[in-house]
Amino acid sequence: MKRNLKLILTYDGTDFFGWQIQPGRRTVQGELKKAIHTMTGEDTNIIGAGRTDAGAHAIGQVANFETNSKIPACAFQRGLNSLLPDDIVVLGCQEVPPDFHARYSAKKKAYRYIVLNRPLPDPLKRNYVWHVKNPLYIKAMNESCRRIIGEHDFSSFMASGSNVKTTCRTVYRALWKREGELHIFEIEANGFLRHMVRNIVGTIVCVGLRKIRPAEIDTILAKKDRSAAASTAPAQGLYLISVTY
Repeated sequence: MKRNLKLILTYDGTDFFGWQIQPGRRTVQGELKKAIHTMTGEDTNIIGAGRTDAGAHAIGQVANFETNSKIPACAFQRGLNSLLPDDIVVLGCQEVPPDFHARYSAKKKAYRYIVLNRPLPDPLKRNYVWHVKNPLYIKAMNESCRRIIGEHDFSSFMASGSNVKTTCRTVYRALWKREGELHIFEIEANGFLRHMVRNIVGTIVCVGLRKIRPAEIDTILAKKDRSAAASTAPAQGLYLISVTY
């Protein structure tokens, strides 16, 4: 009987073309698949809780896969970490029930987005933050956050090319906080549409720059049209921080 193993992962997404396997591209899923094949000889389907974008990072990504191998979970963790490249680390590995599915069993996901807000960029942080040079007004940004909390149709914040049954999601928490030159956004919801977090960040940063008013978030949501919102924030400031089951 096949075992179902759950992985907790952290990775630096800078040099990956996202999570999902793509021909000729370096991806997180692809690197995991190769490492598991080396250990077991199996061609495994690895399921991720979220398909992070090219350049985006993870602190608490969750994945699962089935295996016929009898290798203990703790040895799987050690083995994978010895085979994986330095920009992926398996933080944990455990056996879970057969019906556990990293994506469909998830109840909540949380993301973090980091903006460096100062006149000049920081070359040491260029792969991990979005540099915004003009001052941001965090009070207005948090007023905008209050307008997206709850259940809404987030069509206006969904990238094209999505195939989903519903565009309604419930946001449980959304907040900006300032730590020196960094503006840090955290959002938790029962699910996210394609590029939803980056599109929300791009729009709320426009609020922080006084280009649009917080109340306009209501209008943007009501229009259910991607063209109503602002440009997408770049991927390098985005982190998948946790998945709750």
